Amino acid sequence: MTARRPPGDLAAAPSAVDAVTAPAEAMDAADDDRIARGLVDGDEQCLAVAYRRWGRLVHTLAARALGDPREAEDITQQVFAAAWRGRANFRPERGSLPAWLTGITRRKTADALTARTRRTELAASLGASLEHESRLHEEPERVLDRLIVSEALSRLPHVQRDVLELSYFADLTQTQIADRTGMPLGTVKSHARRGLLRMRHDLAQAGAGTGR
Repeated sequence: MTARRPPGDLAAAPSAVDAVTAPAEAMDAADDDRIARGLVDGDEQCLAVAYRRWGRLVHTLAARALGDPREAEDITQQVFAAAWRGRANFRPERGSLPAWLTGITRRKTADALTARTRRTELAASLGASLEHESRLHEEPERVLDRLIVSEALSRLPHVQRDVLELSYFADLTQTQIADRTGMPLGTVKSHARRGLLRMRHDLAQAGAGTGR
């Protein structure tokens, strides 16, 4: 069986003798080492190959820890971005690139879980304050609208829901949400955009169902 090799100029093609005599595991290990050293040297092609080779591993670890495949996608991107930014700190002679990526993944998922706890506490505090507001004189239409919006929010993935609640109920900017939750600003913007698109669809369906 021909050993899997990275594309492009990451490694020179083996000789016929090497292809016959070298064990597949040794060839893979050599390829991994070339990718790792290329990454340290700032070769973007090596980063792309590393993402294709170990991106699924990172995503699986993140999804298992977070229980949310969509959030795991964000973590996967963060891991490889962090690996690229911190490539000067990686020492191939001290450990393998997959092991280093796994360590970054664990730190990123721990940060995400901490941020999730903060978002939950903020959302709970916000909900408690809203409960104290008087709604005795609300018009029936306003009550119905609020219920429909609340129902649409409840169907969103929890990260999208938390971002939108902090934005619209706590009147925080996206930059403030990023500061409070620890999420990157780009991630906050992405969750807000996805959440709004999904809510728009759900509210349109609700409006059609009620004839409004």
